[in-house]
Amino acid sequence: MFKRKSEEEIREEVDPSLNENVQAGEETVTGSAPEEAETPGTGNGEGTAGNAAEEVKPEETAEETLEDVQAKLTATAALLKTKEEEATETKNRLLRLQADFDNFRRRNTAEREELATYVTISVVNKFLQILDNFERAEAAAENATDVQSVVDGMAGIQKQFVKTLEDLGVKEIPAQGEKFNPNFHEAVMRGQNPEMEDETIDMVFEKGYQLHDKVVRHSKVRVISNE
Repeated sequence: MFKRKSEEEIREEVDPSLNENVQAGEETVTGSAPEEAETPGTGNGEGTAGNAAEEVKPEETAEETLEDVQAKLTATAALLKTKEEEATETKNRLLRLQADFDNFRRRNTAEREELATYVTISVVNKFLQILDNFERAEAAAENATDVQSVVDGMAGIQKQFVKTLEDLGVKEIPAQGEKFNPNFHEAVMRGQNPEMEDETIDMVFEKGYQLHDKVVRHSKVRVISNE
C-alpha cells in the first residue's frame, strides 16, 4: 500500500523555502492577535473618553452648592427682616397701649377726685343748713325768757341733723338691750344684772353708726356677764 503524504511534505519536496515562509507567516499572525485584544475600544474613540463625558466636574458641583447656600442665606435674611419689622410693630403697639392706659388712669383719677369733690360739696351744703339753724337758735337763746322754747329749738335741730344723716345713708346701730355683736359693738365694760341674759347690752356709752352696710363707728357698750 502507498503512504499518503501531507501538504508540508509535498511543499518540502517542491520548495523547502516555501514551507519556512508559511510557518513564519503563521507565527506572525498568531503573535499579533493578543496585542489587538489588549486595547479593546481604543480605535473608535469610545471607552474611557466616553465615560469621562458623562462624569460631573467637581468645580460644577461646588458652584451649584455655593449658589444653594447663597439662596438660603438670602431667604433667611429676608425672613429675619420680616421678623424684625413685626417685632418693631408689636413694640410700638405695646407702647401705644401703655400710653393709652396711662392717660386712662390719669383721667379716671381726675374724674374720681372731681366726683368726690361734688359729693363733699353736696354733704357740706346739707350740714350748712343745720349750722345755720344752730346759729339762729343761739341768737334766740340769748334773748329768750322761756327755757322750754330753747329746748324745743335744739330738739328740732337734732331731728334735722338725724334726717340729714339718714338721707346720706347713715343710720344708728341698735345697741341698747341687744345681744352683743363684735361686728357692731365694742365692749368697754362688763357688768352684772340678774334680770338680763348674759351677753346682753344694758348700757350705751357712745352710739355707733353705719353707712349702708359699712360700720362707720362701733357702739361703745357695757355687756352683762352674770357668771
